[in-house]
Amino acid sequence: MKTATISEIKHELSVINPSVLIELCLQLAKFKKDNKELLTYLLFESHDEGAYIEQVKLAIDAQFETINYSTVYFIKKSLRKIVRLTAKYIRLTGSKQVEVELLLYFCKTLIKKDIPIDKSPVLNNIYQLQLKKTAQLISTFHEDLQYDYLKQYNQLQLLN
Repeated sequence: MKTATISEIKHELSVINPSVLIELCLQLAKFKKDNKELLTYLLFESHDEGAYIEQVKLAIDAQFETINYSTVYFIKKSLRKIVRLTAKYIRLTGSKQVEVELLLYFCKTLIKKDIPIDKSPVLNNIYQLQLKKTAQLISTFHEDLQYDYLKQYNQLQLLN
């Protein structure tokens, strides 16, 4: 089966009956959990990004509370899980500003929880990669936004 292009799909969706379109959306949402999560974000949460960011921050905090500190291996696995979860939430929004906010929050929380990132190269690499992503995103922003985010970013650089 050949997959249709985006323009073909857009054209077909524009001429389809609204009730059939609703059925297609529901069928798409049933097909995969990611589709349902995206639809939920678009319908219920996209209008208030500030509240969405706060919800995601609470979810990140909850994940940090579940970290097993017994070995570096378990800390690494937990951090990677949190990074995957954060990336999923970022992917739903498609906003670079939300991405920077959440990455900075992840890094701040990582430092605040006293995770020994300086004792393990793997943990340090996880932290440095998130900082690097943040720096690349900040460089694409307008000067005023850059200034605000660079202050937070530089604080994280000093703490490391």
